[in-house]
Amino acid sequence: MIYKFMCALILLPAVLCAQYDRPGSTDAQFLKIGVSPRGTAMGDAYIAVVNGAEATYYNSAMLAWSKGVDVVFNHNKWFAGINHEFAAVAINLDAIGVIGVSVTGLYTDEMKVTTPLQPEGTGETFYAGNYRFGLTYSRFLTDRVSIGVTASLLRMSLYKDFTADAAALDIAAQYVSDFRGFRFGMQIINFGTNVQFVNEAYPLPTSFVFGFGINALEMQDQSVLLSFSAIKPNEGRPQAMFGLEWQYANMFFLRGGYKLNHSVADYSFGGGVRMDLSGYDVRVDYSYSNYLLLGAAHRFGFGLHL
Repeated sequence: MIYKFMCALILLPAVLCAQYDRPGSTDAQFLKIGVSPRGTAMGDAYIAVVNGAEATYYNSAMLAWSKGVDVVFNHNKWFAGINHEFAAVAINLDAIGVIGVSVTGLYTDEMKVTTPLQPEGTGETFYAGNYRFGLTYSRFLTDRVSIGVTASLLRMSLYKDFTADAAALDIAAQYVSDFRGFRFGMQIINFGTNVQFVNEAYPLPTSFVFGFGINALEMQDQSVLLSFSAIKPNEGRPQAMFGLEWQYANMFFLRGGYKLNHSVADYSFGGGVRMDLSGYDVRVDYSYSNYLLLGAAHRFGFGLHL
């Protein structure tokens, strides 16, 4: 059964992601923006090595490995004064599996309504925003293989009645071995309905993502994690991402990453601190992502494990 499931997940992208390059042909582009400071610092080579509540966004199958309760809040100061937020909570229900809830938002600051006759403003203001509300379920098939699914509702609002809704599914599988923590994950993301504004309809940015991670260096108090991910979107060329994470005493972390075949982004880096405060596992992370002519994106994250 596991073999058939894996084969089906591998072959499905051949149907979903045909070999053509047509950028701009999909809607809900905010779904392609990385939400994790740790993940973006590693060049978004994150599908196989994500942990905690962030798995609700990057790899729903990895949520099964989360213990207790995990909470995360991430902030991204995007370009042109746009804010990008992510919040999620994951709860392990033991034999039942792990449930996660997540919210992603990309929204503008308050803007003035202007017209040709009133270029300085009419006195009205508005906000534009895109939002994703996700519900994730994950469980083990064996002690090494897990699966997961995320059902999402999308809401896109430009101005007053100019809104659109859509629904999407993410389906994932994960394998973790004993050899140097080697892990392999794959996922179909954003498989769902079209987005329709007025008379125009566009598909979601559906993609097939797979990747692996391994502890390339293991020492008594430190290790180096190597990760790789590849993505084939339904609107463009395949892309590859590499990432590294060095950790000391499971408290201090330095990260770096690089993207190949990406038209806008290339390198990234960041770091984090993890500590025990009164029995609570607290994480603070930061990442810097270079977007060439656009500039840089700075992400900040706070995580809490109970």
